[in-house]
Amino acid sequence: MTTAAPELLTVPEVMARLKVGRTKVYDLIRTHRLVSIKVDGCRRIPDHAVRDFIAGQLGEAA
Repeated sequence: MTTAAPELLTVPEVMARLKVGRTKVYDLIRTHRLVSIKVDGCRRIPDHAVRDFIAGQLGEAA
């Protein structure tokens, strides 16, 4: 059984999805609230990590 690899987003793509600035995205990564990996020195965020972050924020707001 194979599973599809998650789509890896760039920081600008995450900025657009969350409607926040670059500094905020890196702050979320630094504080481990948003999972990321480095690919040859470039930061990439799995799409599921962004969905998980949003779901967590909605859960806190409820």
